[in-house]
Amino acid sequence: MDSAGFSMKLWPPSLSTRLMLVERMTKNLITPSILSRKYGLLSEEEAEEDAKQIEALAFDSANQHFEKEPDGDGSSAVQLYAKESSKLMLEVIKRGPQSKESAEGILPEKVKTSDETTIFDISKGRRDFISAEEASELLKPLSQPGNNYKRICFSNRSFGVDAAKIAGPILSSLKDQLTEVDLSDFVAGRQEEEALEVMEIFSSALEACELRYLDLSNNALGEKGIRAFGALLKSQQNMEELYLMNDGISEEAAQAVCELIPSTDKLRILHFHNNMTGDEGAVAISELVKRSPALEGFRCSSTRVGSEGGVALSQALGECRNLKKLDLRDNMFGVEAGIALSKVLSTFSGLTEIYVSYLNLEDEGSIALANALKESAPSLEVLEMDGNDISAKTAPALAACVAAKQFLTTLKLAENELKDEGAILIAKALEDGHGQLTEVDMSTNEIRRAGARCLAQAVVGKPGFKVLNINGNFISDEGIDEVKDIFKNSIHVLGPLDDNDPEGEDYDEEADKEEDNENELETRLKGLDIKQEE
Repeated sequence: MDSAGFSMKLWPPSLSTRLMLVERMTKNLITPSILSRKYGLLSEEEAEEDAKQIEALAFDSANQHFEKEPDGDGSSAVQLYAKESSKLMLEVIKRGPQSKESAEGILPEKVKTSDETTIFDISKGRRDFISAEEASELLKPLSQPGNNYKRICFSNRSFGVDAAKIAGPILSSLKDQLTEVDLSDFVAGRQEEEALEVMEIFSSALEACELRYLDLSNNALGEKGIRAFGALLKSQQNMEELYLMNDGISEEAAQAVCELIPSTDKLRILHFHNNMTGDEGAVAISELVKRSPALEGFRCSSTRVGSEGGVALSQALGECRNLKKLDLRDNMFGVEAGIALSKVLSTFSGLTEIYVSYLNLEDEGSIALANALKESAPSLEVLEMDGNDISAKTAPALAACVAAKQFLTTLKLAENELKDEGAILIAKALEDGHGQLTEVDMSTNEIRRAGARCLAQAVVGKPGFKVLNINGNFISDEGIDEVKDIFKNSIHVLGPLDDNDPEGEDYDEEADKEEDNENELETRLKGLDIKQEE
């Protein structure tokens, strides 16, 4: 057989092959070894999450390699796939188990080592004001000659001017070694004038540090605060992660961020959660996003962004081909911005998590997104579309999308109006495969007995499934009993049902007729077969 005919058999690997590799790596990560005795043994849950991330990264690298030589037989891509998987797995083993707190978060981090001698963290102490005397004592380790601290965290402790003047020279002496700085929530309770002076002291002390990570969250910065950090921001050429959450980032502050940061070529993670950015601020941020081709994780949730800003951000994200995690929750995008986002989704072949809840997408915007996701993001793990006024009209598009996402772990469609028709379609989409599914949330969707039963039957046999939330619906008492019976051997998997309304808030004769005819609805839909497209 010639090489051209053989290439398709070697690359890309089938979905079953990829899933098998994830399973094999998970077993390797939880198997005791010489290394695990030294660095610690991972739990099965953590190992599975790491294995999925490793496989996705290795596949992405190998696929990029294959695309550069499409006439090859695929063997070099397979070798790279295996080599990258082995290398990343070894790094995870040497990193050791992480605490839940350090592992959580909606946006990705590259595998890190666990060399604690490089981290100086005072955030675990009392949340109070730090005096100059306490700062001098607390920061002594940073003054020790030959120390190896590369990462510092001053979060959760409030610095005044006197304490900042102690910290300034110490930090300045570490300019050549610091790579990660966390100054989140470090001026709590200070008057604005003092807080700004503290920021300027820290900014001057850290100027010219070559940071890869900077967190200035929870400081109510506003434009004045951003500009107080001007010296530090202007000196950053190689930043990889920037966090500006809950900082009062207005339009002017967003413009200041874009103005001050000289280069975002290497920026992988950008968080703007919980600000008052608005449309004009989002337009400014979109310029920053356009200049960030390496962006892997973008969070701009709860930022008061409407249609104009949503369209601008969506179009800018089209430049970010490496995007893996996207969180735009709790904004006022509307249909137009939803459609604009759907037009760039095909760019994100490596997308693993998308959070587009509470964006006023309605059916039109939701259908556009579901159709676009169905044709892209083959390794998608998390899909959240809560609270978008989605009716059963959107259900066929959603079901087809869900059926194609065999790596899906979390599906959240709460607070919509999918009703039984939508619930049954989604349930059928989840029946086959989806071996990694852990959570489905279809609460508050006007679902009745038939839909609840189908959802329960679809997920009850999944090996690692953790919770089905169908609370806040219109399930009859008989329906509740049926669902509980389905989960009789794993009742802990069924979420609470205390907000369920057996009669339904808009119960009338028509609703009663729907309940009586539920079996007919199931029969009608039984022949519907949603297949994953090749």
